[in-house]
Amino acid sequence: MTAASGDGRNLSALIGLGICNHVVLSGSRVTVSLDALSRGASALTVGVLMALYALLPMLFAVAAGRFADRVGVHRPMRLGCIGLVAGALLPVLVPQLPALFVSAALVGLSFMAFQVATQHATGSLGTAVDRPRNFSMLAMGYSISGFIGPLVAGFTIDQWGFHAAFVLLAAIPIVPAVILASGRLRIPHVPAETAARDAGGVWMLLQRPVLRRVLAINALFAVGWDLHTIFVPIYGAGLGLSASQIGAVLSTFAAATFLVRLCMPAIMRHRSEEQVLTGALFVAGAVYLAFPFSGSALTLAALSFVLGLGLGSGQPMVMSLLHTHAPPGRIGEAVGIRMSLVQTMAVAVPLLFGALGSSLGLAPVFWSVGACLTTGGLLSRRRVGK
Repeated sequence: MTAASGDGRNLSALIGLGICNHVVLSGSRVTVSLDALSRGASALTVGVLMALYALLPMLFAVAAGRFADRVGVHRPMRLGCIGLVAGALLPVLVPQLPALFVSAALVGLSFMAFQVATQHATGSLGTAVDRPRNFSMLAMGYSISGFIGPLVAGFTIDQWGFHAAFVLLAAIPIVPAVILASGRLRIPHVPAETAARDAGGVWMLLQRPVLRRVLAINALFAVGWDLHTIFVPIYGAGLGLSASQIGAVLSTFAAATFLVRLCMPAIMRHRSEEQVLTGALFVAGAVYLAFPFSGSALTLAALSFVLGLGLGSGQPMVMSLLHTHAPPGRIGEAVGIRMSLVQTMAVAVPLLFGALGSSLGLAPVFWSVGACLTTGGLLSRRRVGK
């Protein structure tokens, strides 16, 4: 077997494992939020629950990246799978509202450990020329799971209830755990030199202008992404939509991210990186400005689809640039910094906008984020790669 074919098989395996575990994360967010709402929780309480998916990843993502640099990707991936099983099963074992808070925190932490290792492994496959395609394929896999997770969760809740949905989500990560335990996935690992890992710490990485700009743009994408995940179920419930309809709306977003990532190689032949990133921010900003005028499942799904086209186009290029410009031996740490920043947004967005939504309604939430994304589009016209 040639190196290229081996890399292709490993990438396919990584994508498959990622799909399974991301189904758990995306499905858990829907199930936890709707279960909390069914128990009478407010928008602020749901916002806190969604923030917990990101709190521990925000604190430990850099450490997880350094851990992957030091020991390789297999151990953090296995630990992530085990944690996902436990986190998804907890609300079944303890069917009370406090268990949802612990479940959200554990699922978020476990998926972060798995994802940082997966992104590290993806960047190590092939050459620098292969990275945009590899990360586009990995992102397409997450688009598939982002489509499947909410849809399966919504239909399972409507048909068999919340406990059945949690049991189903807990069973899924067992498959990746067994595959990883078998040793069939072989990702080469060269331990980073201690001096390379520790030189200057996080601050040294952030002094690199390219990395700062890439991380700033990625933070704006994270705000737009998280707000959709958290507040569209609340907005849809306010319109009287069923769990299946809300799951379908979220799935149209994921379908759009898959479509735009599938077309990314053709797009990149005609548009530069900064043009795609700027266009994505403008599209996302326009959708959020229009969200409060949506009054049905159909219009909400249409806007979610357009938002998915915008936000889904940015992440593969961000990840490719991050791996290209990170110092040797510190790729995992750079990925961890990105993850920590993304999770910081995921903590801040539910708390800040949850409080705003509880006091003023959701329209000001959507409009303020739309204004932020549009402003970011104006500022991102500067070349990312300079």
